[in-house]
Amino acid sequence: MYNDEHNLYHYTYRKDGSELSHQRETVRPGEQPGPQGPEMEWKPVKKSRLGLKIAALALSCALLGGAAGGGAVWAASRYGGGNESEINVSSRPATQVSLREVDGKTPLSDAEVYAANVNSVVSIRTSATAGYNFYGQPVETASAGSGFVLSKDGYILTNYHVVKGAETVTVTMYNGDEFSAQYIGGEEDYDIAVIKVEAENLQPVTLGDSGELNVGDHVLAIGNPLGELTFSMSGGMVSCVDRAINVDGTPFNMIQTDTSINPGNSGGPLFNQYGEVVGIVSAKYSQSSNGTTVEGLGFAIPMNDVFSMVKDIMTNGYVSNRAYLGITPQTMTESWAAQFHYEVTSGVFINYVEPDSAADKAGLKMGDVITKVDDTVVKSVEDLNLAKKKYSAGDTATLEVYRPEGSVTVEITWGAAPKEEQVQQEQTQQYPGNRNDNSGNGGYYGNPFEDLFRYFYG
Repeated sequence: MYNDEHNLYHYTYRKDGSELSHQRETVRPGEQPGPQGPEMEWKPVKKSRLGLKIAALALSCALLGGAAGGGAVWAASRYGGGNESEINVSSRPATQVSLREVDGKTPLSDAEVYAANVNSVVSIRTSATAGYNFYGQPVETASAGSGFVLSKDGYILTNYHVVKGAETVTVTMYNGDEFSAQYIGGEEDYDIAVIKVEAENLQPVTLGDSGELNVGDHVLAIGNPLGELTFSMSGGMVSCVDRAINVDGTPFNMIQTDTSINPGNSGGPLFNQYGEVVGIVSAKYSQSSNGTTVEGLGFAIPMNDVFSMVKDIMTNGYVSNRAYLGITPQTMTESWAAQFHYEVTSGVFINYVEPDSAADKAGLKMGDVITKVDDTVVKSVEDLNLAKKKYSAGDTATLEVYRPEGSVTVEITWGAAPKEEQVQQEQTQQYPGNRNDNSGNGGYYGNPFEDLFRYFYG
């Protein structure tokens, strides 16, 4: 207990509070007690309350920190150790895309196809005057498309509808170079056109064989979707080969693909896995005519179908070897059959035969109905035009022809379309009795009703 009579906080072990004068010593048997040691005095140290608070706070922080650290160690050990919190970073070096030569034998990766051909793809911008406004000022229109280089000296292939009616055509290369292009010639029925820029040492594409394509083959397109996303590449597969589609009355045999194709892609190249151009992308035919949104439907014109025409346009400025029959055609109908007592209700009725034409030389005449071209059944003018696309001038074909007196088989050698016909562009008409007839099958300027009446009834 404490005894504070003379000196506060002096400690004593005695119950009565008296101070211990000396420390008791234990003496073992046989030993003499030693001298007494000095008296031990317990003097408690005065402690600052602030110091105690600080110490307590420090101790609490230490305990909390230790608990947190211990928890982290426990969690790390529970999930497999501290290394699980590390972020793995690949040490693989960046893939180097080699510039491979397109040889038609070596399959290329998508990146290699792009590297090998992007300098051959061009962006095309056109402008034209669409009329005049209320104040007599011209109204300018602009459009955009794609194309690709055919030759080192600047010949470029694109879609006809990309440059149709254009007053100015501007070509931009991948490196940013711009050129004014000249329209050389085109073929509207096949939607192809050739333009030319004054340049040297351009990098041309390599044309491939579209006839070797199979459904499921991988294909790629490079172009300028929306006219803004320049030199974009998209990929997919061949969905169908030789897909027959009809656009605004014009029949086409197309490559169908699920490759992403949008406005602005028109005229661009479709590549096979070897980096060869096997088709001409045509965004125009990837859009629904009734405005329905479509996905996974793209079309490209097979290179094999237009290769000879492209060379012809480059040489002559027009397709000089396009198959030409030399008639004024009309789709046969049931009403016509009833009027003239015909036994056939479909086919191509011949209204007029151009003198000295292929049809005239083969013995075709007004009133005949063409029902078949080789193995192709012909039920309309559209069918006949589609069948003609398989032939060039000088090729031969067998026609099945209905006549009131009896059907006949006619051997024909296709003629060449005249140059003025190329300028006018052959068009399908429901009834070609127009003085401005542009069908290219005879340029007939008479009255077909009057002539037919005279033919049948004298």
